[in-house]
Amino acid sequence: MSRSVALQPQPSAEAFAPFGRFITRPAAYGQRAFYSDQMPVEGLAPVLHTNFNRPSALPATVAKLERHPHAAQAFIPLDVERYIVTVCPSLADGSPDLEKVLSFAVPGTQGVIYARGVWHAGASVLDRDGSFAVLMWRGRPDDDEFQDIPPLTLAGKDA
Repeated sequence: MSRSVALQPQPSAEAFAPFGRFITRPAAYGQRAFYSDQMPVEGLAPVLHTNFNRPSALPATVAKLERHPHAAQAFIPLDVERYIVTVCPSLADGSPDLEKVLSFAVPGTQGVIYARGVWHAGASVLDRDGSFAVLMWRGRPDDDEFQDIPPLTLAGKDA
């Protein structure tokens, strides 16, 4: 049986901090916003790829989570209306804490950086096809962990 998780509006930067950071444009012309402090890892090389996703309809189902224990992972929307960010912390044994799953609808004007080791669902766009640039440091064979989970149904008020 599927457990329902409410798709929430995007959290504040402070509320999302245990899971990573949002990528936003600077507030003023001529400024730069830097996000590289979470990214580089000694011995790993940067890998940049793009993806193309069909839209998910709400309610959506999540049946698998992933994490990358050695490197953060950044998703930068190239052509996205809105997308779903689903995260959860780890239990003491390292498995995902499914009682604390959070899911958010994020506007396509913001990116996200998942911190090292954060359990998250794969990229899922809403409303229309979408594309992201994905930046991650790679080089360790054990940096992709996937966990099948009992299905979670993501639903929101704006569905």
